[in-house]
Amino acid sequence: MVRGALATLLDLEDDIEVVGEAADGEEALAVAATTRPDIALLDIEMPGKDGIETAAELSRTLPDCRIVILTTFGRPGYLRRAMEAGASAFLVKDSPARELASAIRRVLAGERVIDPALAAAALSAGPNPLSPRERDVLAAAAGGCTIGDVARRLHQSEGTVRK
Repeated sequence: MVRGALATLLDLEDDIEVVGEAADGEEALAVAATTRPDIALLDIEMPGKDGIETAAELSRTLPDCRIVILTTFGRPGYLRRAMEAGASAFLVKDSPARELASAIRRVLAGERVIDPALAAAALSAGPNPLSPRERDVLAAAAGGCTIGDVARRLHQSEGTVRK
């Protein structure tokens, strides 16, 4: 539903044409290979290959395709990994839709676009990309505990611990 809404909003722009949509990383790679887009708009959290893995593969296979990451996971570690994978832009989903179209235009013009609040957080986060809670999970798992054990110990769901 979100993907369709974004495609519709972007198609309303006179100078932007959506040439394909994909439900997961593998499909995104296949669609990009066929359509050869100028920009691929990816989410970090996708089934199968995540957005960062997909971005890295797109960067290798279609070096002229620029990558925009749009995600709810606005964390410095994800930003760093996305940029290392070849992303030209990293935006959070709670940004206004007009900012996405503007970011796409700026990326096409050769700029890098990063959500300003996230950029500031990344600069102040230091070298460790993990949040304090992620470090707690890592420490709890260090002894070889199962996901269920860690979840119970930290009072989190297994899904949260797994991510």
